[in-house]
Amino acid sequence: MLAKGQTVIQYMEQLAPKHVAEEWDKIGLQLGSLQMEITGLLVALDVNDEVVEEAISLGCNLIIAHHAIIFRPLQGIQTDTPAGKLYEKLIKNDIAVYISHTNLDVTEGGMNDWMAEALGIENGEPIKDIHTEQLFKLVVFVPKEQHQKVLDAVLNAGAGSIGNYSHCSFNIEGYGTFIPREGAEPFIGEQGKMTHAEEIRIETIVPLAFRNKVVQAMLKAHPYEEVAYDLYSMDLKGRSLGLGRVGKLKEPTTLRQFVETVKSGLKVDNVRVVGDLDRPIRKAAVMGGSGGKFYSNAIFRGADVLVTGDIDYHTAQDALLAGITLIDPGHNAEKIMKVKVAEWMAEKLAEHKYDTSVHASKVNTEPFSFL
Repeated sequence: MLAKGQTVIQYMEQLAPKHVAEEWDKIGLQLGSLQMEITGLLVALDVNDEVVEEAISLGCNLIIAHHAIIFRPLQGIQTDTPAGKLYEKLIKNDIAVYISHTNLDVTEGGMNDWMAEALGIENGEPIKDIHTEQLFKLVVFVPKEQHQKVLDAVLNAGAGSIGNYSHCSFNIEGYGTFIPREGAEPFIGEQGKMTHAEEIRIETIVPLAFRNKVVQAMLKAHPYEEVAYDLYSMDLKGRSLGLGRVGKLKEPTTLRQFVETVKSGLKVDNVRVVGDLDRPIRKAAVMGGSGGKFYSNAIFRGADVLVTGDIDYHTAQDALLAGITLIDPGHNAEKIMKVKVAEWMAEKLAEHKYDTSVHASKVNTEPFSFL
């Protein structure tokens, strides 16, 4: 059985929810349709002609990429231009393109966590917070005998997380009253008669990202025809998600030695380095993409070195003067996402018994050559 496009993207958005992306970002479906069965999924960093040819050869009709193919509003599509030819080839071969960018960067277990793990950064925290999770309080009243079933349903759907604790809830016994009117089909009681039901009030916390899933799970598990529940917006805020990661290294090292860790961990042959190669490095920061302008945030978080791409000359001078060292492995170091996303998606699809194939692109989209 093949997964529908909407199903594949629902799984992808469990990994990288759209609502945590930065406002300026161009994410989501950029070309094609998700109203089709997905024969194959190709995960790529960029989408160019070689990547499209790879998708065609593998029988893939969906590409999930990190970098957008359409970033600025189009005034038209001319098929005699490079971009127009690319769009035309995708359309003619019924290949959809979906973009997951800053939402994949900031999410827990996403791009910057993968990069931090590759560099030996432990317990990484964001360099700069950009999104604080909104929380809701769910209150629902359940017959005593069905209490555990409903409680398990809402907690397993994503409710009840507080910091490093999961499955948190508060439960109070009491009784509810109601009169089933004509036309009702009550689980407890009879039409026209006052009913006193032993019930348990369940209270738990629900993050915005799981709100709909939790409510649907609750309604499905609840035995009542009309479910009594409340959902309150809370002043209490949840997790902070943000750009980059900073944390202590597993072992103190020098900048010279850490360069080799970066090259090995991010699978790059060359890096640019700013700073004294013999400087001790105990705490490191990493940011996928172009993160040079955040060097002051890394300093504030106590980092000795910032690993990020596309560092310009003046940023390097300013960072050096400010007292932090820099390592630039290039923007293409984000290619770590290809295998990681492909593995995550393959596991999700297999878990739900789908036969849609998943591939990590093998095309090297690095535009630079080092001579």
